[in-house]
Amino acid sequence: MLNTLNRWMPALFAIMTFVMLFQFVEDHWPKTPLIPVVVSVLRAGVWYIVAFASLGWLLLLLAWMHDRSRLPTFLKTELLMDILDRLTNKKIIEDGLAEQDNATFIDAESLSNALKQRVIGQDAVCDDMSSQIRRRLALSQRGKPVGVFMFAGPPGTGKTYLAKVLAKELERPLLHFDMTQFASGSYSLSQLFGMTKGYVGSDSYGKLTAGLRDTPNAVVLLDEIEKAHPDVLKAFLTAWNDGFVTERSDSRQISTTSAIFVLTSNAATDRLTELADTYAQDPDTMRVTAVEALREAQFAPEVLNRLDRIFVFRPLQGLDVARVAALEIEDMIRGYGLEIVEQGIEPQIILTLMARYRKLGKNSSSRDLVRAIEEQLADSLIEAKKQGVARIELGLDEQQRAVAYAKG
Repeated sequence: MLNTLNRWMPALFAIMTFVMLFQFVEDHWPKTPLIPVVVSVLRAGVWYIVAFASLGWLLLLLAWMHDRSRLPTFLKTELLMDILDRLTNKKIIEDGLAEQDNATFIDAESLSNALKQRVIGQDAVCDDMSSQIRRRLALSQRGKPVGVFMFAGPPGTGKTYLAKVLAKELERPLLHFDMTQFASGSYSLSQLFGMTKGYVGSDSYGKLTAGLRDTPNAVVLLDEIEKAHPDVLKAFLTAWNDGFVTERSDSRQISTTSAIFVLTSNAATDRLTELADTYAQDPDTMRVTAVEALREAQFAPEVLNRLDRIFVFRPLQGLDVARVAALEIEDMIRGYGLEIVEQGIEPQIILTLMARYRKLGKNSSSRDLVRAIEEQLADSLIEAKKQGVARIELGLDEQQRAVAYAKG
């Protein structure tokens, strides 16, 4: 009953207002000819008024029937109905869209499993990262980016790769910046944030501002952040703290509240590895000590204070080195448009890579090792491709060099 009264309250209020206005005019201007004129006009057009009133009531009745899904079948035509009302339930879609606009919910366990399938030897990082992403995406309003994360640790441990896999799993575009290219001051700023108005090049946006303008929900990967110029780092503080960056060519503020920022660093790797071993079960203490280690490595305190989380990557060991090498080989072969058969890599090839990895020590990188294999395989891979071979296997020739053989 109350809902019905609330729905009809505007109409009742309009009728009451009209009656009160009519009585006011009649009481205060009884001798004016206005009232007789109005009455005569109403009498002359009474049938028009009745027709319009009837049409209004008919429309109200149809709206009431539509709201309760009681609309007659002959009225359910394409001209009279929204296509969503005709083909589905529009109200449920509207409610679902409102929920999507307010917050995004992901399954942290599924995301973590997907990350761990591709990023080898960093299970703890993948678990923690997934939990962080889930919590932050569930917040409807932050006024800051979804997250500002630093991946720190030795080279070749999957820091950059994890950022790429994360973007793919979240179905977000990736903006990848090699910060070694932004080691100079003003020039680097103009490349990222645009040229100041009035200078040559001010008619186009910077690489970062244009990317965030076109894809505001991107994963922004800042690779080897410690190599960037200090002025460049300071320019990011507004993006991380206030939720926007300013394009210098037209002073437009571009939101960063939907973006995820990932910074990678190879600084203080020995100290961070030691801390990762010591505080493996105490992430809060590890974060505090990691911040201190990075500060000692000349990281600006104002940058470290704006990081939401520091993830320390551990050096690869044992079978993790073998897994990474096998995945790198598979990706390299797919780059030639070929597939490798199941168990198609000679185990001795992997063992040789593992031995070379250990020999290089902290400077080792699985990518460097696989490049050495690719130099040996390139000719045979190209030959297999020319012959129309789809699947291959890797073996060793008489000189113990890796060779690709056609298979099937």
